[in-house]
Amino acid sequence: MADNDSKYAPEEKRFQSISEFKWCITYGGEVEFVFHDKIFGVFSKLRKTPDSKPQILISQVWIEHPEETEMWCDSADEVLEYRIDGVRLGDIITEVEVSDRTI
Repeated sequence: MADNDSKYAPEEKRFQSISEFKWCITYGGEVEFVFHDKIFGVFSKLRKTPDSKPQILISQVWIEHPEETEMWCDSADEVLEYRIDGVRLGDIITEVEVSDRTI
């Protein structure tokens, strides 16, 4: 991920609105965030298989089997429906600690 410059405070990386998150993801941004001491990644413009259309992947990262937590989405709105410990991402995206993001 791109924005690893330590001069940015965590609150400067945080999404100020759902619209800002949706814009970032729609235009190819990638995001890494922490919620309940778990690290998640959102990756845009990926293909699940070589023949599939580009999609957005969200999953827990830096764990042994991230595929068990992944969800492939066609839109940023779908990503916002992802649930972490029963909590919908759209309800917390402006509150989570964003550790890294592009765009």
